[in-house]
Amino acid sequence: MKTVQLPQLCWWDTCTLDVAVPDSWQIDLCHMAGYDRPALARDEIERAIRNPVGTSPISVDARGKREICVIFDDMSRPTRTAEMVACVLAELGRAGIADGQIRFVCGLGCHGTLNRNDFVKKLGEEVVSRFPVFNHNVLGNCTFIGTTSFGTDLHINAEVMKCDYKVALGSIVPHGLLGFGGGAKAILPGVASFETVSAMHRMEAPGSGDKTVDLGGMGCMEGNLLRENVEEAAEMAGLDFKIDALVNGWGETAAVYAGAPRAAFQAALPEARAHYLTPRATDCDVVITNTFAKVNEGEGGAGIGFPSVKRSGGDVVLIDNAPDGHVAHYLFGTWGSITANEFRLVIQLPRHVERLIIFNRYRDLTALGYFAPVEKVTMLDNWDDVLRALRERRGDAAKVAVYSSAEIQYCDDAADADLD
Repeated sequence: MKTVQLPQLCWWDTCTLDVAVPDSWQIDLCHMAGYDRPALARDEIERAIRNPVGTSPISVDARGKREICVIFDDMSRPTRTAEMVACVLAELGRAGIADGQIRFVCGLGCHGTLNRNDFVKKLGEEVVSRFPVFNHNVLGNCTFIGTTSFGTDLHINAEVMKCDYKVALGSIVPHGLLGFGGGAKAILPGVASFETVSAMHRMEAPGSGDKTVDLGGMGCMEGNLLRENVEEAAEMAGLDFKIDALVNGWGETAAVYAGAPRAAFQAALPEARAHYLTPRATDCDVVITNTFAKVNEGEGGAGIGFPSVKRSGGDVVLIDNAPDGHVAHYLFGTWGSITANEFRLVIQLPRHVERLIIFNRYRDLTALGYFAPVEKVTMLDNWDDVLRALRERRGDAAKVAVYSSAEIQYCDDAADADLD
């Protein structure tokens, strides 16, 4: 046997999973380009924040402001926010902002709330002990600020909107609808109401008024009107300053872009495209997709494997070890075996994917509800059992691809266009 080492437990004690495979298997290890890129030192992060794109530094921009809100992303993103917060607070201090003027709001979107331990993982004990930290309430405490040109009524967190200076921290990773996350997503869906987020996602349907909506895709930005709607929402909400990280395969901060939200995002895009780009493996008997950075939304890691399976049939293995289980998602969640809401996410397995095996040491049977037909899905909690199931069908001469950061990788081709 030989082993493949894969990153695990992003928000716990980050470690490797040694995946054993037969020596006779042909293994194609598919890393994104920035997988092993070195993490930035603290002074490099600070330099990026203090030399922003398209605006003045926080230490200048925040002078004379009365109330400050710092928005940060939740546990479904790998952002090492604590590395950035110290510099943000120092910059606010230089602007003459006192601690009592600052609060933190977690931009959950439609995800479930964080607890104090989560806040500490994201922000550090000192920040949580020193400042009030709030969850966004997607079901209330929002105020109407206007309607975008795409017809989306914006109801945004009232606490955020009452602040006259808004900073947001996040990360830019490929996203299935918006091309790349980060940037303006801190506002929509980050601190928007359920009704507003629902309206935004209805733009997925072809046609929105007199506009035709491009469905986007991982890494796809051209003509993505859904993304433009989100950008417009952030401008209407008055987001002043955005800090975004690019992360390596271990969730570490590999690059930082900071400044005016749209300008900083546009500046980051060329590097993000190159950083997360992954060569596509083809004609495989088995495809292993490992999730780490967004493991509590691990179903999103399966899709990159479908086009790599040979058209005559093969298996996909989704590694989804999430100690806290799947994030509660009020928009896309399953919320029951025999009930469904409007946006319930169900990923259709292509015909040539004969079987999806979910390997999860922390068994969470609700994950089965994210795929159809469910008869093709198996969940196992022991790698020896996974290997046994694969060898029974594929033998000892299998061609295998391994995507090490599956849910944040993208392949710049049209290989998935003909999947059915």
